[in-house]
Amino acid sequence: MPWRETADPYKIWVSEVMLQQTQVTTAIDYYLRFIQSFPTVRHLAEADIDNVMKVWENLGYYSRARNLHLAAGEIVSRFQGRIPEEMDDLLSLPGIGLYTAGAVLSIAYGKRVPVLDGNVIRVLTRLFHITENTGQTRVRKELRELAETLLPEKNVRDFNEALMELGSVVCKPRQPGCMSCPLTQFCEADKLSIQEELPVKPPRKPVPHFDVVAGVIWNEDRFLITRRQPKGLLGGLWEFPGGKVEKGEKKESALERELFEELRVRVRIIRSLISIPHAYTHFKITLHLYECRFIGGHVRLKQATAFQWIQAKDLDQFAFPAANRKAMDILKESEPTT
Repeated sequence: MPWRETADPYKIWVSEVMLQQTQVTTAIDYYLRFIQSFPTVRHLAEADIDNVMKVWENLGYYSRARNLHLAAGEIVSRFQGRIPEEMDDLLSLPGIGLYTAGAVLSIAYGKRVPVLDGNVIRVLTRLFHITENTGQTRVRKELRELAETLLPEKNVRDFNEALMELGSVVCKPRQPGCMSCPLTQFCEADKLSIQEELPVKPPRKPVPHFDVVAGVIWNEDRFLITRRQPKGLLGGLWEFPGGKVEKGEKKESALERELFEELRVRVRIIRSLISIPHAYTHFKITLHLYECRFIGGHVRLKQATAFQWIQAKDLDQFAFPAANRKAMDILKESEPTT
């Protein structure tokens, strides 16, 4: 793990943000590419947000990239380009919460601050037989205080990294490696053989599904793409314009309605290109992509923040959501249908 080989607070901050919702094996390549593109906090602050989103593309949870960019700007303007060493200063930055702040302070600066990620929570609840719902604010606070009491006076970085690694490699959610765990003799869950029952998490809610329609709208040899508002799950990304299918609505009718409501353009739908299922954390969609011909109107943006008419060869210059990206090969090989 390349971030284990540095004490640079900027690089540790980037790695911890990436690892919040991403497996280590996936994060490594993205981390190396991100640091190569933006080697210092000043490089990140001065970068165009579209470039940042493109480097982050397909890593998901795009608010992380937007907040990194925003926070970098504040670090340069408020802290002269130095990552803050105080908890309150770090927490005042976009996208930095208690876990990320604790990781930066303990790993980069060696401060006696706990970290409380999912791996650490799992270790603590099993060690100390904590059976309350870990999604509750009060329980999280108690776990943080417990983690703080365990911190050594020195080598805090090594301790926190070891505790996270223990949860990741040994004290796994399923089939934990208790036989090789150095803490087995202290573990209450092991004594009671209830390792896999802990931690107790909030009950899962049903995952809703939405049908979404979008159009590849040709105007001669170019088609239209729009950029989402800089907020929400996919904020700041480019996409083929469209929207959700309402209950009882036909997909083609929904697409024509959305394109007129959102862009004030009229199209002729030529054919269905592809239907792509895609799962996000809290919902699932099926993206139905249609090839269309522009027949009239002047683009007027209602929700989107920008638009461009591009050629298929230009697609790789823009950051798209994963569901849109799955259709790129079809577009690159296709010509507009007359």
